[in-house]
Amino acid sequence: MPDTSAPSHRPQPPEVDRAAASRAAVAARRARAAVKSQIASGTRSPIEVLDAAGSDPSGPEGTLRVPDFLTSLKAIGATKSAEILQRLEISPVKRLGGLGKHQRARLREFLIERSGTAPGRKRARLTVLAGPTAVGKGTVARHIRENYPDVLLSVSATTRAPRPGEIDGVDYYFVEDAEFDRLIAEHELLEWAKVHNSHRYGTPRGPIERALADGRSVLLEIDLQGARQVRAAMPEAVLVFLAPPSWDELVRRLIGRGTESQEEQHRRLATAKVELASQDEFDARVVNGTVAEAAREVVELMQVRARRPRRAATSSGR
Repeated sequence: MPDTSAPSHRPQPPEVDRAAASRAAVAARRARAAVKSQIASGTRSPIEVLDAAGSDPSGPEGTLRVPDFLTSLKAIGATKSAEILQRLEISPVKRLGGLGKHQRARLREFLIERSGTAPGRKRARLTVLAGPTAVGKGTVARHIRENYPDVLLSVSATTRAPRPGEIDGVDYYFVEDAEFDRLIAEHELLEWAKVHNSHRYGTPRGPIERALADGRSVLLEIDLQGARQVRAAMPEAVLVFLAPPSWDELVRRLIGRGTESQEEQHRRLATAKVELASQDEFDARVVNGTVAEAAREVVELMQVRARRPRRAATSSGR
């Protein structure tokens, strides 16, 4: 039998390696502590930190444990943090960068709800409304503009021609290709995209930044490509997906509005299938069964006051 009486010795790393590892560990702890301090002081939003953790799971945000993240928020202690984790079905040993897709979505929804219910605090926010073609984004956005005066509806620029009833500067800024090129070159657009392989759309950056600085909530109605660009540029923005009641209803709306050729309709419906598959990327989902009800749900997500509803307007949008 082998002699087991002699003590075993594990090889130890060189002293210089242990020292380097110790310094790295201290630096990582300090970096995480700095993130917690930034959250507590309000210099960084919790959603911004959550998005940074998703982008770099090995960074200070990504390696921050979820309980430490939650207790950095005002009015959340250890007991309340444990209750929140149980409700969101997140293990207390989880780090922000290691959250699953559904766990991240539940945590993001919690943060969005909490940011709007803090007592005595009115927070301006950018809300992005996106969804498949013909779902009625323009109709819902116009209803909000006409019935909810506290919301500023961002006006996009586009190279396509106006549809019947659309007004330049109200529904869109209708510009030539050369002017759109200039807006891109001079970084005057928050996002832009070529939609349905035809016309370009973009969001002027200046009006949105000025409105948010003035404390106004802004609604931005754009396509999926643009929503992704806004998420990258402004992680604190709230993304709302406008969904149709059913696929058959979406087809009926597209064909019924009669603004595209049959070939264009087929192309848009193919795009719509891809767009519908992106719903998990969004913070919230609203079904556009009726315009007034969908508009009310979007405004509730923005948490601004309503006035007495008026009649719905006609459809527009990308």
